[in-house]
Amino acid sequence: MIADGQRFPVRGKSTTVRDMTIHGGQVLSSYTHVSDQHSTFGTKIIVPNAREAHFVLDDFLGNATDLPLFEHATDTHGVTLINFALFDLVGKLLPPRIRDLGKITMIRDHTPTETVKRYPHAGPLLSARWNEDLITECWADLLRMAGSLKYGQATASLVVGKWSAASRQNTLAVALKEWGMLRRTLHAAKYLSDPAYRRKIARQLNKGESLHALHRDLHYAQQGAVTKPALADQTDQAWCLTVLTNSVIAWTTEFYSLAVRQLRAAGRDVPDELLAHISPAHSENVNFFGVITVDVEAELAKLDGGGWRPLRPAVTDVADVAVT
Repeated sequence: MIADGQRFPVRGKSTTVRDMTIHGGQVLSSYTHVSDQHSTFGTKIIVPNAREAHFVLDDFLGNATDLPLFEHATDTHGVTLINFALFDLVGKLLPPRIRDLGKITMIRDHTPTETVKRYPHAGPLLSARWNEDLITECWADLLRMAGSLKYGQATASLVVGKWSAASRQNTLAVALKEWGMLRRTLHAAKYLSDPAYRRKIARQLNKGESLHALHRDLHYAQQGAVTKPALADQTDQAWCLTVLTNSVIAWTTEFYSLAVRQLRAAGRDVPDELLAHISPAHSENVNFFGVITVDVEAELAKLDGGGWRPLRPAVTDVADVAVT
């Protein structure tokens, strides 16, 4: 799964709005969590200049769906050492794409000379000494903190925000960041050495971008702007957009399935490897504007025995299907 924020223009005054020149005026941010099937299961309105990393774990741990959530991809905005530590402590995996990866601090468990000798290429990047004694001293408290998050005793956004702002005089905050640095080092080593791992993360993030494009296409009323000043009303509008987006995704997915079954029944080769790259997050088949007159009886007469509309004629080549 992935999570990312999307800016929407706002008309009027609101406590969630900030004026951002880069986005052309007053905006707010809708932070969404998206599953591997392109379905959105978490939506939260946040101040656009707030650190997105504080909200990554909220809907990941507190969602009410049956989705088996384990791995969460995000971009640089969703990454902090606190997040790396907490994801691992609650039994989840955080594989982000980090900008300027070669500039981050990575840890070592030997002297600089021994580290460079063992790892001649990566050794110079391993500049921080691993403080195992600190982790041992604070391990019980780290597990208690993770338990509070996992069982809903505290919201993740509150915990991440408080610990991210804590000073280095706070022993537990230092231990949490130390554990996060260890997890970030392991992630960076795998990211730099495994091309398949990098492509997997990129594909996940591309799903989020395709959903953002679909959101913009569907959110055309009031010229795509949010007009409600209250947070509760803005949240309702964001969730309405989520429901509409999920409806389009579900409809497109169902008809993709029918089309694939029909192609295979006709003897066409439709490999699963190709289907893994086909996205239902597009809107070419959606009529957004105008008055639509429907002859209900004529349309019902077109439905097959299962209640489905007829498919369009098959294309000459499977490669002609829209692929992301």
